[in-house]
Amino acid sequence: MSASIRDHRWAKAPDFAGQPARLEAIAAQTVEDKHEYLDSGLQEVDCKACGACVLVRKNTYKHTSIQWTSDPALRCHTFKDAIASGQTSALKDGCPQLHDSIADAVVDGTISVRDPETS
Repeated sequence: MSASIRDHRWAKAPDFAGQPARLEAIAAQTVEDKHEYLDSGLQEVDCKACGACVLVRKNTYKHTSIQWTSDPALRCHTFKDAIASGQTSALKDGCPQLHDSIADAVVDGTISVRDPETS
C-alpha cells in the first residue's frame, strides 16, 4: 500500500465542514426523513386484550411499524409475563393480541395500508 493511500482518511460520511450550504441541506433533509420514518402516517390502535394504545403505520400488508405510547410492561400481559420470567421487553417479539387488534383495524378500515399493492 502506498503512503498516499495510507495517509488519506476515508470516512463513511464526509463532514462537509467547508460547505455550509450543503450542511444546511443535509440538516433539512434529516428533519424530513425523521418525520417521514418516525411520525408520518401513524394511527392509534387500542389493543383489544389490554387496552394499550400504540401508534401504527401499515406500509404494506406485511410491514407494520409500531410505536408504544407507554412502557408495554405497564399494560400488556405478554410483556409483563416476559419480564416476570427474566426476559427484557426489548427482546420480546411483540404481542399476538396486539397484532390481532392491528389486523382487525385494517379489516374494519380504522387504519389504512399505505401501499396495499406491495405484499
